[in-house]
Amino acid sequence: MSNTTLVPVILCGGRGVRLWPRSRTARPKPFLPLLGDRTLFAQTMSRFADDSRFAPPMVVTGAQLVEHVDGALGDRGSAQIIVEPEAKNTAAAIALAANLLEPEAVMLVCPSDHHIQDSEAFIDAAFEAADLAREGWLVALAVGPTSPATGFGYIRLGRGIGERGFQAADFVEKPDEATARSLLGSGEYLWNAGIFVFRAGDFLHELELLRPALASAVRESIVHGRAEGRYFHPEWSAFSEIEAESVDYAVFENSARAAAVPVAMTWSDIGTWDAVHQARPRDESGNSASGPARLVDCNNVLVDTDGPRVLAIGLEDIIVVVDGNDIVVTTASHAHRVGDLSLEMTTIPDLTACG
Repeated sequence: MSNTTLVPVILCGGRGVRLWPRSRTARPKPFLPLLGDRTLFAQTMSRFADDSRFAPPMVVTGAQLVEHVDGALGDRGSAQIIVEPEAKNTAAAIALAANLLEPEAVMLVCPSDHHIQDSEAFIDAAFEAADLAREGWLVALAVGPTSPATGFGYIRLGRGIGERGFQAADFVEKPDEATARSLLGSGEYLWNAGIFVFRAGDFLHELELLRPALASAVRESIVHGRAEGRYFHPEWSAFSEIEAESVDYAVFENSARAAAVPVAMTWSDIGTWDAVHQARPRDESGNSASGPARLVDCNNVLVDTDGPRVLAIGLEDIIVVVDGNDIVVTTASHAHRVGDLSLEMTTIPDLTACG
């Protein structure tokens, strides 16, 4: 591995319940072609195709997604798949990968299902962050906010370091709407994109300092784990003792070495149907339709149907998703609550919230 290459570490977990009924256990969010013909996972992997700049990727996933990951990687035999014994959030997942790398290896940690439209801007920022990482910084990529989103973390930049970096002065995790509006209005906060760059050894050092029990349990699960071809299976009993925690809470909010690199790129976590709508091409009225649909006198309407024809008249800020026998209709502002209804929908839900 070249000391100038980055190691992509792809975090592939979660159920994507807010994108029900498309996203299900049998076909979860990363493996859906929600934006274009390729799945979100395939789009993520395509950003690291240049092997002169990127080392073979590592994918951290759960047993329930291994078949999907393996199929999506195809004959990319140099990739490694780390199979988590159970989901323990991002701090543990990243630590698994870090323990399997040389301490000097620079990790580029990315979710498997985010939308990044400006790949070159993203890659340029990642390599700027890598320069800081080689000086011992733990770096988050930060994106200019476009709305008072409550589902994202926020970063306030401190003093400048390097050409484009800043020491992280403050982190705010998933604020309520009033706080989010205040952060946006201040002009001082950026979105935390959940994309991180650091050396494996530096991350493990901070984790040992800040969350020693978590660091020890992950290390034990690696020492007693087993490799099978391109799979690595951490040992279950040690891993099961871990208290699940995000990398933001466990490390970044508490580290004196936390930094950020701002990047001007179109980015979304594609976490809700409203986010899908915002990322898709829309007509002059803000409408987007996938599948057989006709929209008359509608504004800001998304229709996504896998077959049944949808006809809509006079709607505004509405989302309609049809998948087989399942139909979801929601306002854009309530799209984040679709996950409350999913759970594979074995019963008819209480409709009192419809008012």
